[in-house]
Amino acid sequence: MTDNNDTSDATPEEEGRVPKRVIGTPPPVGTQELLPRDEPGEGSSGYVLDENKARSAERVAAAFFMLTFVAGIAFIVFYAVWPGHVGNIQRATRSNYTLGIALTLVFLGLAVGLTIWVRSLVTTKEIVQERHAISSRAEDRETFNQYLLEGSQETGLGHRRLLRRTLLLAAAPLGLLPLVLLRDLGPLPEKKLRHTAWKNGTRLVVDGTGLPLKAADFNSPGGIITVVPEGAEDNLDEIATGAVLLLNLPVDRLKIKKGRENWNVGGIVAYSKICTHVGCPAALYEQTTHHILCPCHQSTFDALDSAKVIFGPAARPLPQLPIGVDSEGYLVAKSDFTEPVGPSFWERGRPKA
Repeated sequence: MTDNNDTSDATPEEEGRVPKRVIGTPPPVGTQELLPRDEPGEGSSGYVLDENKARSAERVAAAFFMLTFVAGIAFIVFYAVWPGHVGNIQRATRSNYTLGIALTLVFLGLAVGLTIWVRSLVTTKEIVQERHAISSRAEDRETFNQYLLEGSQETGLGHRRLLRRTLLLAAAPLGLLPLVLLRDLGPLPEKKLRHTAWKNGTRLVVDGTGLPLKAADFNSPGGIITVVPEGAEDNLDEIATGAVLLLNLPVDRLKIKKGRENWNVGGIVAYSKICTHVGCPAALYEQTTHHILCPCHQSTFDALDSAKVIFGPAARPLPQLPIGVDSEGYLVAKSDFTEPVGPSFWERGRPKA
């Protein structure tokens, strides 16, 4: 019987053979030292550091730290002083690109500067520390202090003032960024959310195209479309509060509230698209049940019954926009919303306007 694993016939060279390195894998590391060693001797640091090359590397690293500083200031300016969300969609797009590029340069400059610093200016030394009791002895503390001082000298923080100052300058805007981001937490909207861009005679235009809409163009039962106030198609703030869901419902099944008899055009009704729970866009619609759904937390509203809440955490119905038809047959708003749009907590404790 033959044993396939028998190695008795293998030569010593075959038994001690080192497996070949797989193509694509890095070669074994011979040393972890970044700088070449000097000839050992009394008073020798053990490492070679060309001062001319070191100064050149210091200037290059300092330049990248300055780039980080400038990019950090640019991010703060474009976020807080010239915010992109105040204005039209084109401005918001440019702002997103500007903020993204600035933040990329912040981290890129910091990373490249630190890499050049470490690769060109920091000498490495293997330190072996034996494990003893948890409490440090006086000798250990003295050794630590010695290593700390040596490390300060090796990194160049002690005597390379240009590098130290530009690094601190580059890090300064990073400490300000969280403070700038806190700006988005306030102030409270107060009464601003009680009013939108809708007013008597404002045409309903299709979101994305800006085209006005006639009742005859929207005569398919079960249809749904998002509309915004005419003239506010590119204003993100107005769209955020004035976006409306336009639905064509079976007129014989509509449950019209008292006082809202003239708020619809046949079976065409308009409800705020902003969910009354936390403000997500309630953009899903079930044609068979005529339910409007918010995808964030599954709040469900009955479109046939004045967008009444039938499921989920929302506390009140979607506000309804009174609509009519102008002399040319276009759908228009008869007034603004008669109640605040958006989450219910925005209106708690606020006197009505």
